[in-house]
Amino acid sequence: MVTILLVVHLLIAIALVVVILIQRSEGGGLGIGGSSSSGLISVRGTANLLTRATAVLAAGFMLTSLVLAILSGGSNTPKSVLDRDVEAEKSVPAKSTPSVPLSK
Repeated sequence: MVTILLVVHLLIAIALVVVILIQRSEGGGLGIGGSSSSGLISVRGTANLLTRATAVLAAGFMLTSLVLAILSGGSNTPKSVLDRDVEAEKSVPAKSTPSVPLSK
């Protein structure tokens, strides 16, 4: 479940970056709506479509982020490296003699 949601989250993130880069900026940038030809989609229609797509993808990104955060915080087992090392050291018996050679 988490793996599938993580893959969907990554695909949304990539699509969001692409849609943002395609949009026409103030300076022209990478915009695709710069031509003055009267095609099927006008410049204004392209801007509206990209704005709506950005809003939908951003909402999906935020939703999947929240769901992933909730799912990852659900387990009570310690997942810290420090917590695991402390538990591993408890099972090792303590040595009574020093392991460092003594000076003469």
